[in-house]
Amino acid sequence: MSCEADGRRRVRLLGEFYAPSPSSALGSGRAAPTRFQPSIKELLEHINMLNLARIARNLRHCRRLSFAIPTSVSTAQNDLSFKRGSPFSIRKGFCTLESPDDGGLIPPELLTNKTVLRPDCDIGKYADLVTSVTNFNGENKGLMVLAGDVFDVPIRKDIIHRVVRWQLAKRQQGTHSTKTISEVSGTGRKPYKQKGTGRARHGTLRGPQFRHGATMHGPKPRSHAIKLPKKVRRLGLKIALSARTAEGKLIVFEDLAVPSHKTKNIVNYVSQMENTKKVLLVDDGPIDNKLALATRNLHYVNVLPTIGLNVYSILLHDTLVMTRDAVSRIVERMHTPINR
Repeated sequence: MSCEADGRRRVRLLGEFYAPSPSSALGSGRAAPTRFQPSIKELLEHINMLNLARIARNLRHCRRLSFAIPTSVSTAQNDLSFKRGSPFSIRKGFCTLESPDDGGLIPPELLTNKTVLRPDCDIGKYADLVTSVTNFNGENKGLMVLAGDVFDVPIRKDIIHRVVRWQLAKRQQGTHSTKTISEVSGTGRKPYKQKGTGRARHGTLRGPQFRHGATMHGPKPRSHAIKLPKKVRRLGLKIALSARTAEGKLIVFEDLAVPSHKTKNIVNYVSQMENTKKVLLVDDGPIDNKLALATRNLHYVNVLPTIGLNVYSILLHDTLVMTRDAVSRIVERMHTPINR
């Protein structure tokens, strides 16, 4: 039944309610009081007010859902959660909507001229997010859900500091080495007699005070790695991903396919991104040869496979571009139990 037919049915019922009852007028022995006869327009306005009051009452018990509605896909046809002419606009990539518990849509009458943006809500509520999927050409490739326990965790700088310190310490080669007095070349004989020369007494020419002599207490090959629990490492990666997501600097691509190995293609793609200085491209599986050739001469564009994604690389780049498969692989890795 359409809204207009339903409204006319309610108008007919309200009209019968407002009409005077003949039986009551005859049985009482006195003239029935004349009631106000509303017009059709007034009855429709009254019905609308009742509907809005009921909807407002239901919205008091709503739950919070998080969505990302880009302006380019605000009229998405494949998702029932988005209508044409939606009043929502997006800033920094994500926004938050209020939805009733029964999963229904919020009536547009209550949301007209009201824009609900992601920065207005709290970050780190483990709420699932929905973001658009695009490619290097800016085409709309649909939507994708980002797991809240991976891309919307509370930001903790202390965890980031511990993970970065662990990562930088572990990547040190530790191959530094100096020669001790037993390792430097030279004779072992006493240079001159103990007394009678007027010089300082010495027993060897390989001491640290002589040229080409030994180095005392110098560095030796060792490991600089420090221990860090696996839970903390995993939490650090989640925090880094959540930080880029909250800043609107996480972009999801359908794939990283490029037409050729020419560097100018990547330069044109990066120049179209707003407020982007360094870009990190993350793909699932082996890196395409064309993409590797096109980006290897650009110091501000780097490519990593999913297995190599780390906190320090994310912090070095202000924009993170991940493919749809890479996001799925990262979420699967974060949900895998830790082997002890």
